[in-house]
Amino acid sequence: MLPTVARVLDLEVMRRGLPQVVAGADRLERPVRWVHVSELPDVAGVLQGGELVLTTGIALPEDREGLARYVRDLDEVGVAGLVVEFGRRYFDTLPRALVHAAEQRGLPVIALRREVRFVAVTEAVHALVVNAQLEQLRVSESVHQVFNELVVEGAEPPEVIRQVARMAGAPVVLENLAHQVLAHDSAGRPEAELLEDWERRSRGVRPPGRTGHDPRSGWLVTTVGARGQDWGRLVLVQEPGPLPEGEAHPHAMLLERGASALALNRLVVRDRESLERQTHRTLLSGILTHALTVSEVALRAQALGVPLEGRRLVGVVLRQRRGPIPAALEAQARLRDFTELAAGAVRASRLSALVGALDDEGVGLLIALGTQQDEHGALDSFSATLRRMSAEAGREGPDAPGPVVAVGSSVGSVRDARRTLLEAAQVADAALHDAPGGGRTASYYRLPDVRLRGLLHLLRDDARLQTYVERELGPLLAHDAEHNGQLVQMLRIYLEQGRNKSAAADAAHLSRPSFYDRLHKVERILGVDLDQVESCLSLHVALLALDAVRR
Repeated sequence: MLPTVARVLDLEVMRRGLPQVVAGADRLERPVRWVHVSELPDVAGVLQGGELVLTTGIALPEDREGLARYVRDLDEVGVAGLVVEFGRRYFDTLPRALVHAAEQRGLPVIALRREVRFVAVTEAVHALVVNAQLEQLRVSESVHQVFNELVVEGAEPPEVIRQVARMAGAPVVLENLAHQVLAHDSAGRPEAELLEDWERRSRGVRPPGRTGHDPRSGWLVTTVGARGQDWGRLVLVQEPGPLPEGEAHPHAMLLERGASALALNRLVVRDRESLERQTHRTLLSGILTHALTVSEVALRAQALGVPLEGRRLVGVVLRQRRGPIPAALEAQARLRDFTELAAGAVRASRLSALVGALDDEGVGLLIALGTQQDEHGALDSFSATLRRMSAEAGREGPDAPGPVVAVGSSVGSVRDARRTLLEAAQVADAALHDAPGGGRTASYYRLPDVRLRGLLHLLRDDARLQTYVERELGPLLAHDAEHNGQLVQMLRIYLEQGRNKSAAADAAHLSRPSFYDRLHKVERILGVDLDQVESCLSLHVALLALDAVRR
């Protein structure tokens, strides 16, 4: 931290001059970047801001306008303060016009009642400035070293956030674009106090730029993302209050380094699969990301004993139904076991397929069916075998519904394999939202089995969907958060009642004039016409998406 005007006045060399603050006494926390000695009345033209100007005043203007202009020029360039030594031009008091102009602009002015050596003041202050800069370099190097080690070791987000909170001495929260908390460290403070009503509080904090400080809340916020795709914000929670004038937040670099580590962590994929599963996984990933050409996929799959050419290909994605969230290492072990279980079910069903983990929770299969094989029979057999093996392995109870089995549309070439895998992944994620059984007779899910709510549920972590929700409903959500209002709920009731205002007013337990007034307020805030079907459709989808994101 750079020395402040108050710190400079406390130096022994300055105390010898018997300093007296005659203006701007409430601005002594201004940082001093440098000391400049000058007798020129137009010295502001050679300054850059942050300087402490020392002068005897021997060449200052005599008239009121000239003195006011001198103070104005210093203030506009951003000097930290003005120090005037008695004995050359002034002896007991400074000109009233100079003091008044400085007080009006909040510029600290200090009178030295005893002569001091300006060079001694310059040396002392510059030593403080240089030491502060060296300390900043040491801190920066320490921060970079710590987070470089975390990145190299593949530290998980909770560990990165814990390190940021420890070094800053304040709570840290990682949230997504919908202001939902992904991870946090309360730095010893009550978690309930930190996270209570988080979404509403966070929506009101929108500092400019990728990293910014909000003086009203005291929060320091930086955007988290990589490769041009932002997916969250890292928030350092501190007490409200402005920063020292002209000074950057002391923890800005620390928070940005933590955000970089989190972004890199998201790009790094670590798994401990068997070599066979890892090879299968690489092929499936190559299909989904276009990292491998069609001929490369066919050739490598053939070498693995899974011929794909001349076969009907069916993408299948398996998901385990939600339960208690396990620790990171336990989750990796469960996924590895689940992948091997799926591979065993493929072998037991006498099917040919690539089998590998797709992400942290799901397993993907690309089943290659012969021309004479019945698709439904093969998938039914595989689903039953998987459910039986899962129960035998103790992963599911005897009456449990078993893992979700989602199936994409069959395709006739390797070139279209990506399409069936993506469709299966979408169906799987949406099916997790469906109640087990649900009156269905098939042992697996296909696209017709999921509807709009399921589709939005599976897209809930997509930044594009979160951006859509913010674009459609953001102003209304912000208004409700600021005024503790219920306009979003009024809009929801209106749309759920089929845009029947009378029925909606009854459902909201409001008189019709009161309800109509709230709808008009919704229209003004969002800038929409609720009599237009397309506007209402868009808002209804956004509300469903908001539910999915919050869930």
